[in-house]
Amino acid sequence: MVLAGGLARRMGGGDKPLLPIAGRPMLDHVIERLAPQVGALVLNANGAPERFADYGLPVVADTVAGHPGPLAGVLAGLAWARDNRPTARWVVSAAGDTPFLPRDLVSRFAAALADAAPGTIAVAAHAGATHQAVAAYPVELADGLDRDLRAGAARALLAWIARHRHVFVPFEAAEGVDPFFNVNTPEDLAAAERAIGTLGKADPGRTGAA
Repeated sequence: MVLAGGLARRMGGGDKPLLPIAGRPMLDHVIERLAPQVGALVLNANGAPERFADYGLPVVADTVAGHPGPLAGVLAGLAWARDNRPTARWVVSAAGDTPFLPRDLVSRFAAALADAAPGTIAVAAHAGATHQAVAAYPVELADGLDRDLRAGAARALLAWIARHRHVFVPFEAAEGVDPFFNVNTPEDLAAAERAIGTLGKADPGRTGAA
């Protein structure tokens, strides 16, 4: 599930994932990396879904009013999986402004969760920092998250994760770029443009092992 509704307020507005990097929307780069790793791909975005029509993917809006943040997007993805992929056990979330996601993100999450207790969340980490927007959530947490959001008991993503069983999964910059680099400013966008040029110098088979 790609959290694709981020507004580029620090870049003048609009849909941040549709800003161009190397001549293509940033969302293209996210999908290119994530789609081969999953059984189904969904976009979470509010407003007119037609702006993502070219991708041919389901676009699911938040199910909780009041714009409670990325946790509402997580809930939308969990609810979609529960209703449309009944055999799915986890939903992996990724932000639509992270164009350098590890190509083995999902397999690393799966390995970390293989022997974990039921209800455990896997969260990406790199260089001593956690990246809670990139995580694997058990579908069984959907009802509890829905209750928390409607009761106003959940807003901060990491704080909600901390209330549940969770593991941090460390990744390295195996392609010569921070795998969870996210674009927030014009300077970040320019840095992403430069980083695209370095990817061909890295071994694409070496992703994320720590």
